[in-house]
Amino acid sequence: MAKGGLSFEGGLDAAGMRLAIVVARFNAHVTGPLFDGCREELEGHGLDLDTLTSIEVPGCFELPLVAKQLAASRRFDAIICIGAVIRGDTPHFDYVSSGTASGIQRAALDTGVPVIFGVLTTDNEEQAIDRIGGSAGHKGREAALTAIEMVHTMKTVRALPR
Repeated sequence: MAKGGLSFEGGLDAAGMRLAIVVARFNAHVTGPLFDGCREELEGHGLDLDTLTSIEVPGCFELPLVAKQLAASRRFDAIICIGAVIRGDTPHFDYVSSGTASGIQRAALDTGVPVIFGVLTTDNEEQAIDRIGGSAGHKGREAALTAIEMVHTMKTVRALPR
């Protein structure tokens, strides 16, 4: 990091945060464990799970619309999107993964609320499984940590003097 000036890093205490998770049902054998790990990580960092809002959508392409509506409501400090797009034999993967990523980013940029990309985009089933607690870590847990840190970061950024 550059020397001088103002520098800070978000914290990892989730106590009192207002969070929502939007999870895609498609590829539920992957998104279920991602969701579970995300919830466990949030609870482990002090979030009262009774305050957590969770919404299921049919697939990843539907994540951005629901995430943007939740963010625009101003009822949440961050929204976490959980999904899995696994490459097949057609270009469908490219359209779904690209549209999902763009939509989630747009939801965050349009609302100013952190909308976290916890969507796996893998070439095969094995890569997806590796990312739910295997050799590539647990991407659901990582999404939870990103959300917590971004809530703290955005509070600090918004409090900076003008």
